[in-house]
Order: sequence, then C-alpha cells, then structure tokens
Amino acid sequence: MTLARACGVVINGVEGLVVDIEAYLSQGLPGMTIVGLPDTAVGEARDRVRAAIQNSELAWPSERRITVGLSPASVHKRGASLDLGIALSILSAHSQVPEMTKTIVVGELALDGQVRPVRGVLVAALCAYRRGYDTLIVPQSQVNEAQLVPDLKVIGVKSLSDAVAFLRGEEITEDLPLPIEFIEETIPDLCEVRGQSNARHALEVAAAGGHHLAFLGSPGVGKTMLAQRLPGLLPKLTDDQAVEVTAIYSAAGALSAGQGLIRTPPFQAPHHTTTKAALIGGGSNAVRVGMVTMANHGVLCLDEAAEFERSVLDALRQPLESGVVTIARSGFQTVLPARFQLVLASNPCPCGKFIGTGAQCSCSSQVRRRYFSRLSGPLLDRIDLRVTLERPSLAELDPSSGELEGTNIVADRVANARARAAHRFRDEPWKINSQVPGPMLRRRYPVSDSARELLANDSLEISARGADRILRVAWTIADLRGHDTPTETDVAAALMYRDGNGSWQAS
Repeated sequence: MTLARACGVVINGVEGLVVDIEAYLSQGLPGMTIVGLPDTAVGEARDRVRAAIQNSELAWPSERRITVGLSPASVHKRGASLDLGIALSILSAHSQVPEMTKTIVVGELALDGQVRPVRGVLVAALCAYRRGYDTLIVPQSQVNEAQLVPDLKVIGVKSLSDAVAFLRGEEITEDLPLPIEFIEETIPDLCEVRGQSNARHALEVAAAGGHHLAFLGSPGVGKTMLAQRLPGLLPKLTDDQAVEVTAIYSAAGALSAGQGLIRTPPFQAPHHTTTKAALIGGGSNAVRVGMVTMANHGVLCLDEAAEFERSVLDALRQPLESGVVTIARSGFQTVLPARFQLVLASNPCPCGKFIGTGAQCSCSSQVRRRYFSRLSGPLLDRIDLRVTLERPSLAELDPSSGELEGTNIVADRVANARARAAHRFRDEPWKINSQVPGPMLRRRYPVSDSARELLANDSLEISARGADRILRVAWTIADLRGHDTPTETDVAAALMYRDGNGSWQAS
C-alpha cells in the first residue's frame, strides 16, 4: 500500500475540525513534504515524526518520497496535535499497521516516540462523537478528559509503539486513569463583607436576574471583595453548561490532569493592562479564546475598570448584548460563546477620593473627567445595576455587631427567585429576567400604570435600552420579594440602582 489515511483534530476557537491526514509514498528523491496550510509547528512534524518512528524501532521508508496532505486544504492547521496521526498514516502507507477507519488520533510526539499531551482533547472527543467516530486515541495522561464524552471508546497511549500495538490488535499496557477530580473552587463567603448593605443587596439582585453590575468607590471599601463573591450566589452549572465550559477550558489548555466537569460558574478577572485580543479573543490564522469566552456562564470582573484602555472596554459592547463574540478575518469567521455577567469596579478618580463632597480629592476636574471618560456612555448604558460605595463606619466593621448573612443564605433566596422566573418563562427559550427581549418584556409582562409612569418621566433621560433594563431589574426585585408583578416600589428601586446615586456619569 502506498496511500493511507488517518484522522486528527485541530482546534479553532472552541470548536474542533476533523482533519483527514493522507500519506502517499512515491518514487523520487527521498524526502518528506507536508501540504495543506500547515503552520510552523505542523511543518516541524517532519523531523519529530521521523525521529519518533526510528527511535520506536519501526522502519522509516527512507527510499521513498513521502507526501502528507492535510484536508481541508483551505484551513490553516496549527499546533502539534497532528503528530501522532501523521506518523500512523505513514506507517500504514508502508504496510506496517492496518489502515484506520472510524478512528481519530490526537497527540504530540517526542523525539523518543513518547506521546505528549495537547490542548483541546475534550473538544476533539466532542468533535469525534458528533461526527460519528467510535474510537479516539489520545495521550495516556488525558484519558479522563476524553472520557467525559459518553459512548466513545477512548484509548490512551504513552508512546508511538503503544498506538502501533493497538492498531495491530496486540495487547497494550494502559495505566489506570487518574481518579476524576471534581474540583470545587473555594469561593469567599459573603458574611466576610461587613457594611455595604446596599451593595450586598445589589449583588443579590444581580445574581437572581443575571444582571450586569458596577461598583464605584474609594480604595478599600470592598468593591473587589463583593465582586469575588458573586459566583458563590449563582446556581451550579447544568450538565450542558458544564460540558460547554469544560470544553472551553480544554481548548484553552487550562484543564489539569484528571479534572472532571467544571460545575462552579467560572470567574475571570483580567489585569487592567490586558489587550483587546486577550480579552475578546483573536488570531490571524486560527482563533484563540479570550477571557470573555473563558467567563462563559460565569462572571467577568474588571477591577480598576477606568484603568483599562477605552478601546478594550468598548469591545465588550457586542458580547454584552448578543452573548457571543464574532471574530472575522480575511479567510474565516468564527463565533465564540460569551454569555457572562460583567462586574465593573472602579475608583472615581486617580486618587480615589472623589466620593460624596470630594473634599479630600486632589484631582482637578479635567483629570477626573479624563479618567472616568474611559467608561463610555454606551458601555454604561448596558450596566443594569450601578452602586456607589461609601466607606463603612467603625461600628459596621466591628465583629461584635452581629453576624451577617452568609453566601448559603443569600444563594437560597437567589435560587427561589430564579425558580419563580423559570416558572414564569416555562414556555419560553429564556429562563432569567436579563435574557428577556425588550419587545417581549413590554408586551407579555406589563407592569402597573403607576410603575409605568415612573419610567415616563422625561427628566430621567432614559434610553429605550435603559428602560428595558430597568424593567428587567424590577422583575428580579419583584421575584426576590415574592411579588407576582413589579409594584411601583420595585420599579423605584430599579431606578435607584440605575442612577447609582448620580455618580456614574461618563464625560
């Protein structure tokens, strides 16, 4: 046989693409060529594959010219995950192993023939399952990750020799897979945040309705502490959400060996020097996920938000509305999931003291305006809850003043409020208030006339988007209070959170 095929998977964003690997041995000047838009890592597989085959005491077809074709040829191939598939296709073309059918091969080869782990094994397993393949060969250390996909035969190999033995029908010694670790992230308890009762309630409303939230306050008042406790108030991920989030982390190479499905809503807190590509995702030939996708079904916290570049912050406007990020390049377009809750935390000015009368602030009005203008009006218009934090008194900080409600107690109220919303939306595609489209919100879920009159006040200067968001927050407050329909008081509370004490004004 001079022509043989194998199948591998390359990762683009959070999706897997099956790559047909064809090896053709022909007459001509000995050598090896890889075609099909390989990147540098794939092109260097020539040397890795040859050394791995020879060091595994297998015959290298040194007298033949080897052409390896990667299909579809119009898609760039990145990374070393195709190494093992390329080696096996060459060996199959040289009649050393039988040709593979309904099998996908993933793994990087070391020069001595050992198979090294690669990123995106769970994505490859999902891709194999959805495309109808029944067997997946992966590095031994990543068997657990691939086995998260049911009804798929997963073979773990430590070396090229193990893979050859399996294809020949010989017994191979497989190490027992590591026990699956369902890692529960330790989330700080809400009872540790003393004072800030208004901000604590806003955090509860945000968790109950899936609303975006912004904290403004001087350094040390508890903005970051509150943001870090939001994931603990959210419900655990459903099975579908857990698979999606775990696949995203697999594609990003962020899963540890033996880790099971991620059940806790993810929390991402990028540094304020993060670039737009790192936050949103991007790439020239293939897409790498950004932190907004890593925060899918979880929380994205931008601490020191006014220190971020304005272009980076404004790049969040599309995913905040649509729940996805669209990466378009000259040769391809990819859509990445990005349905997250945004938490902004910012000082009011560079010195951080322009709160209340601002008597202690040393910044000029021009400096304050320039600093806070990075948070553009269109971005702030997408924030449902805005809270200005005052410095708590010493009495509030005193532990002897009594125990505050912890995360478990507040999370129970959040779960009950979400259950009320889910019952109301039982026949709809959405389950929480923040997901209800504006036209449906006004037509199917009207509020009382007195509540509607509050929103009709022209002096509030509320945009149409802002009015929809206020109504969604009012419905969440009503769910927390056990009201069947938002009352005038519920809408007034939503308006108060929208105003943020008048401090959230971008210039």
